[in-house]
Parts: sequence; C-alpha cells; structure tokens
Amino acid sequence: MYSINQIRLTRVVAASSKLASKICAPWQSHGVAALNEIVSYCDSYLRLGEIQDFENALNGLQVENSGKVKKIAAAVDVSSRAFQECAKCGANLLIVHHGMFWPGLRPVTRALRRQLKFAFENDLAIYSAHLPLDLHPEIGNNVLLMRALGFEESEPFFEEKGLLLGQRASADVALSELVARLKKAVAGPVKTIASGPKNVRAVGIITGAAGSEIERIAAEGIDTFITGEAPHWAAIAAEELGINLLLAGHYATETFGVQALAAHLANEFKLGWEFINLPTGL
Repeated sequence: MYSINQIRLTRVVAASSKLASKICAPWQSHGVAALNEIVSYCDSYLRLGEIQDFENALNGLQVENSGKVKKIAAAVDVSSRAFQECAKCGANLLIVHHGMFWPGLRPVTRALRRQLKFAFENDLAIYSAHLPLDLHPEIGNNVLLMRALGFEESEPFFEEKGLLLGQRASADVALSELVARLKKAVAGPVKTIASGPKNVRAVGIITGAAGSEIERIAAEGIDTFITGEAPHWAAIAAEELGINLLLAGHYATETFGVQALAAHLANEFKLGWEFINLPTGL
C-alpha cells in the first residue's frame, strides 16, 4: 500500500507452513482461459467498483493481450524484470499490487516505452489491484499477514473516507514472540521500536507504508502496530504514545495478496501460476 497521505488525494513469504501450503505453492496446468472472463471475475471478486483508491493506482486491467491466458504470474510491482521473468516462466497474465501508472500521466518514453513494448511483443496482459487487494477479507494482505502471525480471528479497523484500511486482533503474547513470528512470516528483518507494553494485547496491521498514521492508530487502542515502513518522526511518536511499532518492510508485507489472488484464479480457471519474487529492499 502506498502512503495513506498520498491516497487521501482522491479517496482515501514465506508465511506459516500452514498458510504457505495454501497459497504459496505454484502449480502447473495446460489449460487456457479467456482474459475477459478472468478480468470480469477479478473486478467483481475484488469489488473494484466499490473501493475508492489513489487515482494513479488504476485498478483493474492495465494492459490487455490478444485475449487468451495460458498461465498466471504474480509480482508485487510492475518492472521490466518482472515482465522478463513472467515471459521466462511461460505466463502471459501478470497480476501486480503496484501497477504501471503510479508516477501519473507521463510521456511513453524510456522505462514505460520499454515495458509496453515488451508486453505487446510477448502478448502479456497486466492486471493491478491495490487497496482492493489490501482490504479483501479472504485474500487481502492485511488479513493474511494477521493469520500468518497466528491470529485467525481479526476484524477491520481504521476508517478512512468510508473504508476500513487495516485489521486488528486481540492478543496475549510477549512482544518478543510476536516479533519472532513476524520475522518468520515475512522471511526477513523487522525494525522494532519497542515503546509499548512487553505483553501485547491489541495488534493492528496496515501493510505497506502506514507508519505516518501512528497517532490515529494509538487512539484506537492499539498497543502494537505492524506496517511496512514509516517516516523518521514516527519512531519518536511511538515513544511518546507508548506504542510498539514494528516495521517489516513495504515489499515484504505485501507479498501475500498477489500470491493468494493468483492461486485463487488458477484454481477457478484451471491454470498454472507462479510468484515472481523481486524484493526492493524497502
């Protein structure tokens, strides 16, 4: 998720072995499906028409191909490398969380021209889902990360312009144990600002870059907030507010949804799928 302050302009993995066995294992098939049927299904399943997003998210089909899909690939971000890996694995539908048009209206030159040229030459379709994938109650980044941490029961929270952007759960776990679970879930480091209780009772998650909302998060009774990244001042705010702030990486916290969506579509349309893992380091 891009920063909530940005989104306001218009609208607002390894996981546990149990979770990984459900969503992270690619499988192969030799079927073919119609692109328009997959897109129509996705648009409905993700409720694109109901969820207002940052205008440059441009959720839905961003680039069409000749009309047939033989294999699905999933990646967090659009990039030339993602396109190349997609073609290498034989996929011609790429599902991403951060699509082609985040920089806004721009000339079709350099990277954008290169990406479009590659997509056209390789008959590659691009489908992007940003907030609709973060918020989804079954395959969303927030709920899947919450489950990967061992919290099967959680509820939406943190309202922004009619949307509940995160998930919260009651807990009774040592902060050190929660941090260890989070490191395992994202398969990477976690920056810990341990300014709250050592025994966690209320966990809140908003994947991506929601650290700037720490004051509003604390006001909702959350004592431990998990997100991907935060501005420098949020660490000081966490200390003043007496809240734990756990930063697990923007990229790492948003690998869950695209994998789950690809697996869901593969099952629905009898196709193979593959996850293209290209960490940004952020």
